[in-house]
Amino acid sequence: MSPIIELRDVHKAFGDNQVLRGVSLAIAEGETFVLLGRSGSGKTVLLKLIEGLVHPDQGMVALEGHDLETATGRELRELRGLLGIQFQSGALFDSMSVFDNVAFPLRERRLLPTAAAIERRVNETLALVGLADAVEKLPAELSGGMRTRLAFARAYAVRPKILLCDDPTAGLDPILTEAVDEALRIGKRELGATILLVTQSLPTAFELGDRLGLLHEGQLVAVGPPEVFKASPHPAVKAFLHDWLARREDTTGAAPA
Repeated sequence: MSPIIELRDVHKAFGDNQVLRGVSLAIAEGETFVLLGRSGSGKTVLLKLIEGLVHPDQGMVALEGHDLETATGRELRELRGLLGIQFQSGALFDSMSVFDNVAFPLRERRLLPTAAAIERRVNETLALVGLADAVEKLPAELSGGMRTRLAFARAYAVRPKILLCDDPTAGLDPILTEAVDEALRIGKRELGATILLVTQSLPTAFELGDRLGLLHEGQLVAVGPPEVFKASPHPAVKAFLHDWLARREDTTGAAPA
């Protein structure tokens, strides 16, 4: 069976900045793959390649075995229909209510036949992420954690086969991070969705990821299950884990257990 997401020897540069240098990755249907890396390592670029928003300079990006580069316009729209996307910034519509933010992709993509069906889907989805009482509020009236959960709800509402999440817990405290992690668990449990998660949170990565990979100097290194990743002898992985442990110690005053 073909992987649901596949990259083969993908290179991507912007001017003189060579961001990706031969990245290959295969993600199986139903898998949660966590992509780690320092800021500027190319994680968001990799997601945009999978979305078809940018194109590789070399190599192939495929969804369900279909090369995005050679897909027709209709095929590309169908392949993008597999995706639910949680953007790094949330990308919420500030002038729309919570309800209408979640309903927007359902209406835009005409995924449900009636307004009543859309209403049911939106209300079910908001209930799953604990926002059932906030349907009439505007994003500006929500806390940071609620806005993040709203962004997840909008991505989840289309019931995607593939959920792409770009650092959804960035800047959140541990309590809000756990709320977002629970929303991701819902996506995996309720949908059986394939999840590609970019995160800087190693607790999230180790708990949710079936496999982890580190982007370093344009290449994907030390791919494997959490325990294999933790034990990797690769210098970049050791440095990444060491830096995270040091930051945790500075924050808590004691090394984590």
